[in-house]
Amino acid sequence: MHPRMAHILIVDDEPDFSSGMSEFLRLQEHTVVTANTLSAGRTALKKKLPDVLLLDLMLPDGNGLDLFDQFESRRPQKIVIITGHSGIKSLIGGMAGDGVVYMKKPIEPRELVGLIGQDGDSLDVSGEHEGAHFGVLVGDSGPMHSVYKQIKQVAATDSTVLVQGESGTGKELVADAVHRLSKRSGNFIPVNCGGLSKELVSSQLFGHEKGSFTGADKQHKGFFERANNGTLFLDEITEMPLEMQTHLLRVLETGKVLRVGASTELPVNARLVAATNRDPAQAVRDGVLREDLYFRLRVFPIQLPALRARGDDIELLANHFLAQLNSKHGTSKTLPKAALQSLLDHTWPGNVRELKHTVHRMYIMAEGDELAAPEHWDTELKSDIEGLSAGRSIADVEKDLIMATLRELNGDKKAAAASLGVSLKTLYNRLKDYGEDTESKET
Repeated sequence: MHPRMAHILIVDDEPDFSSGMSEFLRLQEHTVVTANTLSAGRTALKKKLPDVLLLDLMLPDGNGLDLFDQFESRRPQKIVIITGHSGIKSLIGGMAGDGVVYMKKPIEPRELVGLIGQDGDSLDVSGEHEGAHFGVLVGDSGPMHSVYKQIKQVAATDSTVLVQGESGTGKELVADAVHRLSKRSGNFIPVNCGGLSKELVSSQLFGHEKGSFTGADKQHKGFFERANNGTLFLDEITEMPLEMQTHLLRVLETGKVLRVGASTELPVNARLVAATNRDPAQAVRDGVLREDLYFRLRVFPIQLPALRARGDDIELLANHFLAQLNSKHGTSKTLPKAALQSLLDHTWPGNVRELKHTVHRMYIMAEGDELAAPEHWDTELKSDIEGLSAGRSIADVEKDLIMATLRELNGDKKAAAASLGVSLKTLYNRLKDYGEDTESKET
């Protein structure tokens, strides 16, 4: 069997250890990146999530455990904490979470290779599905296995990909999985087209030269250049202005970008993954997606199933999200049958995102070690917000949604923040702006 390569990040401030270990691992056909500070480690993690992280705790600019705050939704498949202190495991306890291995220096390189799995059997880096996990994706249903197969097929190519699925189904995670399974060494750059500034969209996508417009006080690389040799993920592609879709099509056809204010095009090698929660063919008929761009994007379409079509994945995901919360907070809360049944009976219009927020809210509201079934569902907010009329400001609509959520949850601000997907501080700031009482129930 051909060896499966893993992408490995070593964060350690001892140059002899890092260089020696990385050289040995590269001989085993793995790709290796090294970082000698906490800051450099953060930068490397943002660029590409490793399959394996080798982490020293004592770094010049902080504690290695501080990197764990970047793993809320995506985490390396294996984390090895390397230390010179034999009692570190008992000292850390559950702070590092599950699936962490501790190794004391000096480390025998072949021992580490054995832990990683020289043939890759212990890692899902080739796209082989093990259990219910496929990289950062979680699911064991037939529809998800079909998605995994498609990801493996397209990852080895340079084809553009169009991911279709309802809101909350995990389209960005699919794009990230395609990137991780590819041989591309560059960045994964996610962009929500609905959040692009109409005035600055050209600069944001393609970059600009110094002095090209008012406020352009220095040269700027656009998303395509930042994703060079990597993957650019354009979410909600139908929200991109039609004029920009024309320029996007040209970049896909020529492999070159023209910065705003420049006269010479620059070559770029970025794989494009686009996504939409709409029927793209209908979007073409509605005049919000260019037909020629649609045909260019749909070289390899991936259809993500709605959560209601994934059967037992609801239970699997609920327990996965609960395990993440237990690991993060050092608790051991459980999901009893009655609470689970309420989740199984729900239709999940908000899909996996709604399930994650629901489990989070159940976790917060639990009075003991067992989660209780939700008393209200997010969909019941419809009675409060269906009357929203067109032409109102976003700020007014946001206020109505926040206040409706607080009414649903009897003024519980922590639960409301979790349901809305914002921090408690953000919620307090909004309420302060509204002149609302901030002393009501929090727990």
